[in-house]
Amino acid sequence: MKGPGRNGLHRFLTRRPIGLAVLLLFQILCAAVFITDILSSVIGFNAGPLSWQFRELLELGAALGLVTGIALGAWALRLAMAERNVAEERLRRASGAFAEILEERFGEWGLTPAERDVALFAIKGLSTAQIAGLRETSEGTVKAQTNAIYRKAGVSGRPQLLSLFIDELMRDDDPLRLGAPGNPAAKPREPGVRSRDQSAA
Repeated sequence: MKGPGRNGLHRFLTRRPIGLAVLLLFQILCAAVFITDILSSVIGFNAGPLSWQFRELLELGAALGLVTGIALGAWALRLAMAERNVAEERLRRASGAFAEILEERFGEWGLTPAERDVALFAIKGLSTAQIAGLRETSEGTVKAQTNAIYRKAGVSGRPQLLSLFIDELMRDDDPLRLGAPGNPAAKPREPGVRSRDQSAA
């Protein structure tokens, strides 16, 4: 099953409570066929006169229904677990992994320890004067360091620097590999361009 039909069944089974309810009811009805047959044999319960051909077809349909229900249930469980894993990955990126992304990008850009501190303060939203006060240095030094950071990151200012990390946290695939020194596959990006693919285009 592919395409829109599969996507519709996916949403029906995993996004709507009625989907699982219908699947459960279908399996209960199929199981009821076998329960009725067992009761008729053990305690003499008879639901009504049925020909053996019809009874065989009914039991065959119930068996196929149970197998189908089990398969759909297993598929729905696998989809739910996959969605949970995706949600956990996004949560990881949005929480503690943000620090890992920062360190990874800082390393790729070849930032010095001082530039790393300035970049971190800039991303947190501190002004040049505040950064200079925290680092006990002059504002001119901080400005020179921020300009070096923007040049190495391939951006023109603080908003674009911050947008690099926001875009990466919102991505569903592997993290971007931005212009890292010493990486021949990575190319420095022009200001305003948010992805290496767009720069290469």
